[in-house]
Parts: sequence; C-alpha cells; structure tokens
Amino acid sequence: MTAFLICFLLGPWMIRKLSKMQIGQYIRDDGPKTHLGKAGTPTMGGTLIILSVVVSILLWSDLTNFFVWITLFVVVGYGLVGFIDDYLMLVKKRSKGLGVRSKLVLQAVIALIAGLMVYASPDFSTTITIPFFKNATPDFGWGYIIFAAFVIVGASNAVNLTDGLDGLAIGPVIVAATTYMIFAYVAGHVKIANYLQINYVPGSGELAIFCGAIAGSGLGFLWFNAYPAQIFMGDVGSLSLGAFLGIVAVITKQEILLALVGGLFVIEALSVIFQVSFFKMTSGKRIFRMAPLHHHFELKGWPEPKVIVRFWIIAIALALLAMSTLKLR
Repeated sequence: MTAFLICFLLGPWMIRKLSKMQIGQYIRDDGPKTHLGKAGTPTMGGTLIILSVVVSILLWSDLTNFFVWITLFVVVGYGLVGFIDDYLMLVKKRSKGLGVRSKLVLQAVIALIAGLMVYASPDFSTTITIPFFKNATPDFGWGYIIFAAFVIVGASNAVNLTDGLDGLAIGPVIVAATTYMIFAYVAGHVKIANYLQINYVPGSGELAIFCGAIAGSGLGFLWFNAYPAQIFMGDVGSLSLGAFLGIVAVITKQEILLALVGGLFVIEALSVIFQVSFFKMTSGKRIFRMAPLHHHFELKGWPEPKVIVRFWIIAIALALLAMSTLKLR
C-alpha cells in the first residue's frame, strides 16, 4: 500500500515534471504507424517506480536481511543503467543511447556481482530445482554464479522487449511479482517448504515484502500507464523490473520456473531472436510481420487494448500454472 500510494500520488507531479523537461518518448519511423501519436509522451517514469519501492523497503523490510540488500543493489543498479541509456537517448539526443554492447556489459557486471553475493550467502544451495520433478536437482557449484547472472540479464532484457504497448509490460510484472511473493514466503518458511518439498532458503521470506512493493508500485504506475498512456516507464523501469524478477527467482530457488511465470516475456524475447535469425538466414524473409510479437498482432489489425488485455490473460494463466508446480511433482 505504501508503494502504491507513493506512485499514485506522485504520478501527476512526475508527468508534469517530465513534460516540462520535454523528456518524451521517441517513436521509430519503422514501427507501427499507429504509434506515431505516442511521440512526446513523458517517459522515464520507471524512476517513480524505483523510488516508491526503495522508500517502502526502507520503511517496512528487515534491513538486517542480506537478501533485501542484494535485491536493492540489483534493482537500483539496473535502474541506473536504464536511466543513463534513457538520458543519453532522450536528453542528449544520442540515437543509440548507451549502445547494445555497453548496456549488456554493465548488466552482466551487476548480475555477476549479485550472483557472487548470493553464492557467498551462508547455507545457500547451488542446486537447481526442475519444475514438476522432485528428484531432479542438479548442483552447479561455482558455476551457479554464471547461471544466476544469465537469469538476471535474460529476465531484464525480456521485460525490456515487452515494454512496447501501453501497460503491456507492467501488467505481467505485477502478476509475476505477486506470484513470487508467494514463492518467497513458502521458500522462507521451513515447515511449508519441507511439506511442499522445495528448497528452504532461510531469510528469503523477507522478499515477500519486496515483491509486494513491486506489485503495489506497479498498480500505482498502471493507473497512468494504462491505454492511452500518460507516461511510459522507459528503460529505467523495464530493465530494473526485469532484473528484479531474475534476482528474486534466483534467491527463492525458482530460477527455471521464471520461464513459466514470466512466460509472456520469454515469448516476446524469442520472437525477436527468431525474427532476426530467420531474417539473416533467408536474406530478408520474416516469420512475423514485425517483432516483438505484440507488433505482429497490431499489424494484423488487433486494436492495441485487445493485444494488451489478451497478453495479460496469458500472463495470468502462466502464473497460475506455475503456482500449481508447488504441488504437482
């Protein structure tokens, strides 16, 4: 509720401030023509989400919990990467912002540091839980650091690619954060974890508060980001929110399950990978009319609100399926 109220009450002020500073959305000429009307809409609203979350966590979390600080480090770190990228592109008018390579290097460094901190946490298990299979628990050893970094970077960029329509990314983020709020609670409760035959992670239950703050701030932001959007989150929001999902999945030992909880983000990312690969292999042919996938349905004639709501429904269905794995083994 704290995160929701901060985001909801400061939203109008943030929109006015960004408008006054002329920090507006840049629309590419090769995108859907219906998006040209979005040009100039205030962006970098993800700063408000991060502010809401940080204030809420400092107020309500147990600040002696190491996992809380690791998660804050990842969220703020990725937020800074996104902020710099947005700033260079929108304020300094650099068409490519930070550049893909520089952005990935910074993301990888933050993710590797986070992976190392998680690996060094007392009694933290480097085994991986495979959904639906209670006896499949491979141990990655020190390689878990690289695996954790891959999960964080992958989740961050998948959410970033999904953030292309009004409210399209923040809706599934709220769903995923709520789902991981449940996972964090059960993973941090020794009796429930043993009953459900999942990894018990001492201290991970505190991340349920973090997940609640993300969901709350997301709801507050969605009020202004819903179609037709008054504000966009920008890379500062999408990169940090995706990284949050990645680090929480790692800490709660539900890393593989993130591919199901955040299945919509995975589908969007794969659509880009397949489109680009097929385009290069066939010298110009395409699988989809445009990637990421939401643009394909737009060009097929679906109204933007229909694409958004149907993608939300998919995200909810996948989250429900993911939660069923707590018992289906």
